[in-house]
Amino acid sequence: MSLTLPTGFTAAALAAGIKPSGKTDLSGVVSSHDCTWAFSGTRSTTAAACVGRNRELYAACGPVRALLVNAGNANAATGARGERDNADMADAFGSVLNVPEQAVLTASTGIIGHLLPMDRVLSGIEHLSDDLQPGADLFASAIMTTDTRPKTAQATLSTGARIVGTAKGSGMIHPDMATMFAFAFTDAAVESGALRAAFPAIVNRTFNAVTVDGDTSTNDMAAVLANGQAGEVPLAEFLAALEGVMRDLARQIAADGEGATKLLTVQVQGARTEAEALAAARTCCVSPLLKSAVHGNDPNWGRVIMAVGRSGAAVDIAHLKVGVQGQPVFAGQPLAYDAAAVSESMKAKEVVFTVDLGVGEATGEAWGCDLSAEYVSINAEYTT
Repeated sequence: MSLTLPTGFTAAALAAGIKPSGKTDLSGVVSSHDCTWAFSGTRSTTAAACVGRNRELYAACGPVRALLVNAGNANAATGARGERDNADMADAFGSVLNVPEQAVLTASTGIIGHLLPMDRVLSGIEHLSDDLQPGADLFASAIMTTDTRPKTAQATLSTGARIVGTAKGSGMIHPDMATMFAFAFTDAAVESGALRAAFPAIVNRTFNAVTVDGDTSTNDMAAVLANGQAGEVPLAEFLAALEGVMRDLARQIAADGEGATKLLTVQVQGARTEAEALAAARTCCVSPLLKSAVHGNDPNWGRVIMAVGRSGAAVDIAHLKVGVQGQPVFAGQPLAYDAAAVSESMKAKEVVFTVDLGVGEATGEAWGCDLSAEYVSINAEYTT
């Protein structure tokens, strides 16, 4: 079923020749009206040109009208030329749309260290607005790199306002964000200050709770654009719906990890703080040992004990509890359980570990995937 963007948003995508495969690789989303927006980008010190420019625009607090994305080339580690190329992309799309260059956000994803083929990019931009449509599906597909499928989610609020989210990400995924894009578009009217104040915590509980392989990219970003065309909505309801959309997208990214066959979910409770709960959950999800055990259907809960112990979270081991697929396996000491039955249950598409740290009331959840030989194959041959 086709996914329609909220009122006032349109999208287009085409093959500009950036990807050697010839697949769609240049796309954009345009709003008919100015948008309030919130943004989060990678904390990598080798961040790409698009992240740096978007961050500068965010600090300037001006409205935005469009988002331009290219896939197949990260335009990272490309020096001053890469920064000029990124700015030229925004300027060209702004000219086509008759909006200021400062109202156009940019995003690039793909191989690091290669200059963009700007003749193809600029030629593609000239034609991108020819087929703007309210459908989101082409955009969701065009932003992919090693993803095996598009990632979308949506929510409808009590007022009728809608939120539609799209994301890409499969490998080089780790908190601080990941090699991922996540974009949400809404026709709700949301005050800029409130949106910006709430966004970091939402990102921390969703996209910063995803890990595939422990590597953080140069181009990660998440953004939400609100054009107000459906009118005002209760702020608490909107923020809860936005977090729900982003949580859905985060889980889809983890499930589509490079070479993944299963989604790994770790739910932590009994922590002193949310930060410690998230740290414990994330550390479990990034552990190669636990990820390998999940791939092999091995209910080796010792891997969880190990990961929690090195996460930095406070633990009372006498009150620590661990469960695998709903089966308690540790409660201050090893518990008797049917290992063969639990192993069989781990053949499911989602494997869930529950952990109670025994020291507080805070909770947190993180998502990852199993570690397969296919992950090595994909990344051993990524550029060749």
